[in-house]
Amino acid sequence: MNHPGIFITLEGVEGAGKSTAVTGVADWFSQRGRVVDCSREPGGTPVAESIRHILLTPATEELAESTELMLMFAARAQHVASRIKPALAAGKVLICDRFTDSSRAYQGAGRGMDRGLIETLAQAAQHGLEPQLTVLLDLPVEIGLARAAARRGIDNHDRFEREQRDFFERVRAEFLRLAALNSRFAVIDAAAPLAEVQAHIQAVLHARFPFIAPQVGVAHG
Repeated sequence: MNHPGIFITLEGVEGAGKSTAVTGVADWFSQRGRVVDCSREPGGTPVAESIRHILLTPATEELAESTELMLMFAARAQHVASRIKPALAAGKVLICDRFTDSSRAYQGAGRGMDRGLIETLAQAAQHGLEPQLTVLLDLPVEIGLARAAARRGIDNHDRFEREQRDFFERVRAEFLRLAALNSRFAVIDAAAPLAEVQAHIQAVLHARFPFIAPQVGVAHG
C-alpha cells in the first residue's frame, strides 16, 4: 500500500532532548508499519555533513554571521533536494532533528539577523516544503545548558554551545513566539521526567495522525 510521506521536525535549545525524542517518534511510526528515515540539520547528506563540520567546529577563523546563515541554508538546500524530498516521495516518514525554525531562532533571534532575508533563503532552499508537525521541546535555558555540559564536558562544546546564556534566552523566546503563531507546532515541557515527555509526545502523535493505526500483534506506546 502506498502511503503519503510525512515530514516531522523537532526543535529546542541545547540539551532539550531532541535526539531521544527523535527515537521515540520513529518507534511510534515504525510500530504502525511506516518506513521511517531519521535525519538532522545541519547535515543529513555527505555534502551537508561537510558543511555541518564547518558550522559546528570551533576554529581560529571566526565565521561571519552572514557566512553562518548562508552555510546553514546551503546545507538545507542539499538536504531537502537529496534526502527529504526523495524520502517523502517514497512514502516515508522523515523525522528531522532541527530545520528552518532553528535558523529563525538561532540566526534570526540569537544573532539578530534580518528575518526577511531568512525567509527569502528558506523559500530558495525549501521550494514550499514545510513540516506537517514540529515538536518544540521547551525547557529553561539553564537546565538545557547544564544538560549539554554534562553530556559533552565543559571543554568540548561546539560553536553554538559556547554562546552566552542571553543568546539562548533569545533563541528560546523565538521558538515560543513561532509556536504561538503556527498550528503545526506542539510544545512539550522538556523539563518534565523523561517518561512524561515521551507520553506527551505520543499523545501529540495520536492526535495529529489518528488515521495511522498500530499493526496487529505489534506492541506499541
